[in-house]
Amino acid sequence: MTEENGQFQGDNAPRKQQRKIPRVEQAAILLMSLGEADAAEVLKHMGPKEVQRVGMAMAQMRDVSKDDVTFVIDQFVDAVGGQTGLGVGNDDYIRAMLTQALGDDKAASLIDRILVGGNTTGLDTLKWMEPRAVGDIIRYEHPQIQAIVISYLDPDQAAEILATLDEKVRLDVMMRVAFLESIQPQALQELNDILEKQFSGGSAAQTSRIGGVKRAADIMNFMDRGIEGNLMDSIKDMDPDLASTIEDLMFVFDNLKEVDDRGIQALLREVSSEVLVVALKGSDEAVKDKIFKNMSKRAAELLQDDLEAKGPVKVSEVESAQKDIISVARRMAEAGEISLGGAGEEMM
Repeated sequence: MTEENGQFQGDNAPRKQQRKIPRVEQAAILLMSLGEADAAEVLKHMGPKEVQRVGMAMAQMRDVSKDDVTFVIDQFVDAVGGQTGLGVGNDDYIRAMLTQALGDDKAASLIDRILVGGNTTGLDTLKWMEPRAVGDIIRYEHPQIQAIVISYLDPDQAAEILATLDEKVRLDVMMRVAFLESIQPQALQELNDILEKQFSGGSAAQTSRIGGVKRAADIMNFMDRGIEGNLMDSIKDMDPDLASTIEDLMFVFDNLKEVDDRGIQALLREVSSEVLVVALKGSDEAVKDKIFKNMSKRAAELLQDDLEAKGPVKVSEVESAQKDIISVARRMAEAGEISLGGAGEEMM
């Protein structure tokens, strides 16, 4: 065996250069290689968003090449080969396995839940539900209850839930989220208990500090642009200072041009070329120039060719790709790996 370009090749005919496979697609390929029974066992330990993302990737998969399967399995074996599942270093084993399969961004919350041994109950159960179903559950609750639930859930799911509510309710809830800094543990416990009676469960939620302007900004980042624009205009009418603060804390795709070159280079290493091409279809020239500047001449030329060859792309697909990249950028900023600069930098 010899190593070439960071990949082990056979002694006979070397494989062609391996395409960059997104991590969620790697997870899907790995699960499909395991067989139904073993894949089902793995899925039991995954969170709602991870199951949905991997499931979608599996459903969209067509004509997977033998080289891709071999590559994914080799990568997985290499990642866990030095770990042990015999009681020594189990935490490291779990972290390495799930991070390799799902990537840092999607594995973080799942790892935390597995390692603390918590059950999915009460408020956490809502994370398994479709946004519209959650919207139906909280639709007739008091706006303060709605705000607590929205603050508790992940920003992307919260944004989808808000989109199902009436415009006036949406504004009221978002204003309450922005001003919600903390909640008494007893009140959160009572809300959790009410939901547990509906969904069954065990342990209670421990979080007592939720909401705030930063949380409102995070949720706004994941909203459809039309809804986000209308909601921001309404907030400006009611409280211009609050709207300005939320805007300062938001980080949108075009803000990438404010990230330093080292940060862009680090970010590009975490993003697949397929996602990048779609995202750039809807970006301004300044962002494109920033990306091209931080790639090798050959890589930049290939990316430009891909952009020119790419046909029309739906706005929803462009927004989804941009949100994926923004999510990675936020995760890297929170880990101290890059500095976003400008909008979104404060409190990151």
